[in-house]
Amino acid sequence: MAAQGAIEGSFQPSIAVNVQVLADGAEVLVVALPANGHKAVLDAVAPHITPKHAVIFSSHTSFGALYLSSLLAMRGFSVPIVAWGTTIVTGRQTSPTSVQVNTVRKQIDIATIPASRWQSGLSLCQALFGDRFLDRGSLMAIALSNLNPQNHMGIALGNMTRMEREEAWIQSQNVTPNVGRLLEQLDQERVAIAERLGLDVRTIFEHFHLSYHVPMGSISEMNQEIYRAGRAGNGPMTAASRYVTEDVPFGLVVTAKIGRLVGCPAILHEAGIQIFSAMYGRNFEAENDLLAALDLERMDLGDLQDLCRDGFAAAA
Repeated sequence: MAAQGAIEGSFQPSIAVNVQVLADGAEVLVVALPANGHKAVLDAVAPHITPKHAVIFSSHTSFGALYLSSLLAMRGFSVPIVAWGTTIVTGRQTSPTSVQVNTVRKQIDIATIPASRWQSGLSLCQALFGDRFLDRGSLMAIALSNLNPQNHMGIALGNMTRMEREEAWIQSQNVTPNVGRLLEQLDQERVAIAERLGLDVRTIFEHFHLSYHVPMGSISEMNQEIYRAGRAGNGPMTAASRYVTEDVPFGLVVTAKIGRLVGCPAILHEAGIQIFSAMYGRNFEAENDLLAALDLERMDLGDLQDLCRDGFAAAA
């Protein structure tokens, strides 16, 4: 695997022939795939996890860490499960054996469940990936720290015909002032929910500043600076992009549900779910298999906050 850009090099990844071999050969398991594959992967790997393991979600979405905690609790133990608010790099796969790495982020928000093991989770991430992690203290904070779904919603809505026509287009260049203002308003909804819960989460302005190393400004201005600096990647060239098929059911839906729980409705997020569902002829809210498995609809806010702190209690 050849990498170009912010990381340069050639790498030879090992490939496990099955899940048992994968688990036996590693102390740390990193969940790094689109969210619509998380449940299937967690169902497959959970029976092979032992107390020696730690698990990292890169990045975390849709309370997948809680789902894994529930699977391990049924087996009578827990392990440190570290949830990242975003990925450590941005980029795109350019061929089956090559990737373009656009940037390495300066800071990643994380949380560990159970929260009592936060120090071991933080130390593990630092040992593996360097001193670029900030523990936010609660999985709920991480659930509200992933900005990709809201950002991708605005970008996809503003550039849908480009995606459908499979055009080549530069993403940051096309975060125009109107698209940028939509992203800022979406961010205000997310931050308002976090503030209602007494949580400290980064703003979209901090996100672009820390991720892409550009000065603070409006979101459109910051994106134009990314473009001028030559660090902008292409936008999606298909309507089947994960910007919609992953980020709507596993991102926007989660933020909207938390907003309902705390009495702080995310009107634009809710509208985005309905607009994309109408565009695609699908019910994106019903496509989230993680929330269905957790039966989130039956939880009240206190139940969810307790789980985000402690995880599921191990069966006796």
